[in-house]
Amino acid sequence: MLKNKVAYITGGSKGIGLKIAEALLEEGLKVAITGRSEEVLKVANQLASRYPNCVLGLQSDVRSYSQEHETVDKIMDHWGQLDILIANAGLGHFAPIDQMTESQWNQIIDVNLTGVFNSLKASVECLKKSKGYFISIASLAGTNFFAKGTAYNASKFGLVGFTQAAMLDLREYGIKTTTLMPGSVATHFNGNVPSEKDDWKIQPEDIGQVVVDILKLPARTLPSKIEMRPTIPQKK
Repeated sequence: MLKNKVAYITGGSKGIGLKIAEALLEEGLKVAITGRSEEVLKVANQLASRYPNCVLGLQSDVRSYSQEHETVDKIMDHWGQLDILIANAGLGHFAPIDQMTESQWNQIIDVNLTGVFNSLKASVECLKKSKGYFISIASLAGTNFFAKGTAYNASKFGLVGFTQAAMLDLREYGIKTTTLMPGSVATHFNGNVPSEKDDWKIQPEDIGQVVVDILKLPARTLPSKIEMRPTIPQKK
C-alpha cells in the first residue's frame, strides 16, 4: 500500500522529522528530507547507507517559496512523483510580549506558518496528480495558550487553522489532510538535550508510528486533526 510512494519531509535532519523519515523508510517509501544547513546532506547519506536508492537530502529554507519550489522540482526529477508532504520544520522563541523582539516574532511566523504555506503551495499540483496526503506537525500550543508563548501560540494556532481550511480545499482533489498536535516531545527543541529526564514525554518515534498508521487508513477515512499527549504528565 505504501511501498514505493514518495514523501517529502521538511525539517527532516533530526528529531521528529528524522524519526518520521525512518518510519516511512521502514515501510518501503522513498523519502526526501530538507533542512537549512548542510547537516541534512550528512544525515541523508547516513540514511541512504541503510536504505539504498530511497533517500534524497536537499538544502532548503521553508521561508523561501522559490527554494521550496526548486526542491519539489528536484524530487519530481529524481523520482517522478510526490505522494506525501509532511510539513515538520519549526522553531520556537519564548519570552513575555514586552521582551519578544521583532526578529524573533518574524522568524517564528515565517518558519512555522508561512513556511508551511510555501511547502504546500510548491507541492500542491504534484499532490493533485497523485491524490496524495498533506500532514502538518502543529502542537497542542495550537489550542492551549500559555505565558511567554505569544509568537509560538500565534504560529501554531494559525497552523491548525491553515491546515484545517486547506483540508476543505484539497479534499475535492482526493488529497487527504491531517494536522498532528503533539504535546511534550523529547527532542532538541528550544535548546533541550534529550535524556532520561524526558522518558515521560512523547518520543519522536511515537510520532513516526502515528504518521504510518494514518497513511495506512482506508481511503474513505480522514483523521483531520489529532491531539497527542504524554500518557502520564510530569509531576510538578
